[in-house]
Amino acid sequence: MISKPQPNEYGPLPANYISLINDDENIISVLEQQRDYTYSLFHQLTEQQAAFAYAEGKWTLKEVLGHMIDTERVFAFRAFVFSREQQDLPGFDQEVYMYYSTYNTRNIQDIADEFKILRDANLYMFRSISDEQSLRTGIASGYEISVRALVYATAGHERHHLNILRDRYNLK
Repeated sequence: MISKPQPNEYGPLPANYISLINDDENIISVLEQQRDYTYSLFHQLTEQQAAFAYAEGKWTLKEVLGHMIDTERVFAFRAFVFSREQQDLPGFDQEVYMYYSTYNTRNIQDIADEFKILRDANLYMFRSISDEQSLRTGIASGYEISVRALVYATAGHERHHLNILRDRYNLK
């Protein structure tokens, strides 16, 4: 089991996400439950519903899910790399990624399927991480971060956006 990282294992941005995961939660179970909940939440939307943004200039529901996919892909890649070798990886600009994405032109069910498939693949990887590998670190966005912190940040980032979906998009 991947234990919760210590605060000295990550920088300020992941701290916000990691803090959303309780100390007594099994991170793999959290990721599995999120996969099922998020997939179901988005897969049942109509195209009209998925095109909704709560304000001018804010992301549509398709884009929010796309951002969750993009971020998970980046976090998982970092976890994979750092579990094998210490590297210095660049950050990513979520606004630039979204600007060049095609999420709004895609079918919401297709995006939901991509989310589920990506999460399943990442769960296989996360389950295979040894205790020793989970403690390995690398540099991402200018901050040292451990593999296990990236796993927790993945779940915390999704929880953060699920909270936004409830509060601002009225999506439950």
